[in-house]
Amino acid sequence: MPDKNPDAGTHDPAPDELRRHTTPPGLKRWGKIALIVAIIIAVLGIGWRIWKSHTTAQWTDDQAVPTVQIIKLAKTKTGGMLNLPGDVEAFTNAPIYAQVSGYLQKWYFDIGARVKKGDLLAQIDPRPYQAALDQAKGALARDSATLANAKVDLARYQALWAQNAISQQQLATQAATVNSDAGVVEVDRAQVSQAEINLAYTRVIAPFDGVVTTRAVDVGNLVTVGTATSTTALFTVSNQGRMRIYVRLPQNYASYVRPDMAVTFTVPQYSNRVFNATLVANSGAVVSATGTVLIQFGTDNSDHALQPGAYANVRFPLPAGANGIRLPATALMFRDAGMQAATVDAGNHVRLKTVKILRDNGATVDVGGGIKPDDRIIDNPADALQEGDEVRIANK
Repeated sequence: MPDKNPDAGTHDPAPDELRRHTTPPGLKRWGKIALIVAIIIAVLGIGWRIWKSHTTAQWTDDQAVPTVQIIKLAKTKTGGMLNLPGDVEAFTNAPIYAQVSGYLQKWYFDIGARVKKGDLLAQIDPRPYQAALDQAKGALARDSATLANAKVDLARYQALWAQNAISQQQLATQAATVNSDAGVVEVDRAQVSQAEINLAYTRVIAPFDGVVTTRAVDVGNLVTVGTATSTTALFTVSNQGRMRIYVRLPQNYASYVRPDMAVTFTVPQYSNRVFNATLVANSGAVVSATGTVLIQFGTDNSDHALQPGAYANVRFPLPAGANGIRLPATALMFRDAGMQAATVDAGNHVRLKTVKILRDNGATVDVGGGIKPDDRIIDNPADALQEGDEVRIANK
């Protein structure tokens, strides 16, 4: 049966109806919002990636610039002290040798004894020298008598010659005899003096007040005439009331020696006591083998605390700038150009400066030339650091 209502029921829209369909207003607005959000997200993502890439590049560049520690040099008004070894010696020291040979009869003072000038230290057998003196005196007496007789004869000859009783020749001969006998008498007198001196030398005496520091002879020993190079001294006497301190000063500090300059020193047996000494003499010459100048200081030792031959640690004062600039050893660089230190200029660029070590103190060194007290010096510089490198200072 035919459908009486053709519009009733499901059927496809006509093409014209499709062309007349429009999007609802709400849906269209949400679509625009979604598009805008997507664009913003895309822009933010691209911007973040660009910023991240720039930050990474900057970080990489920053890491390429090394960071360094700077040493701040302390400015001092004085040059500090130079510690040097010294030798303590008696101000007057005399090794005493025998001046005549003979057997030793007796000695009177042993080591450590205090003696006065002229004290008898030992006695050498005097008998051979007493006999030689007696013989010289006898010869003098004999020849003196001969001279006296010759003078009497000369007076007689002169009277006879005045009377033309003798010739001029005879008078001249007698005058020559007198002169000859007078010469013999002078020789005899010299021999007597020599014999007296030799006899006196059998008494070994102290030349000055002091202490006997060595004795190398005993009773019955045959002593011979000796020198410092051929025999051992019989005794050594030292005047220890005042002492000398000998210091060998390096050549580069010799110009700082001044008249009447004072130093301090210590000795091992009195580690807590400081002694004072003043300049006595300066050799004024450099020992080529050691490159040092011998300096002599003097100190009072009236309490006899110091002993000859002792070692002393002498503190030599230096004026400001004498030591150059003191650096930690960690600031040094060993390069082909020599010993160098790395400094940083005003533009934070590395400047390598060659330095000369004046003194090595172990953890520190004193350098001269090349750097100035106000230079910014890099501590522990890297081996790869080169001239002109840019650096960043960590301890500003």
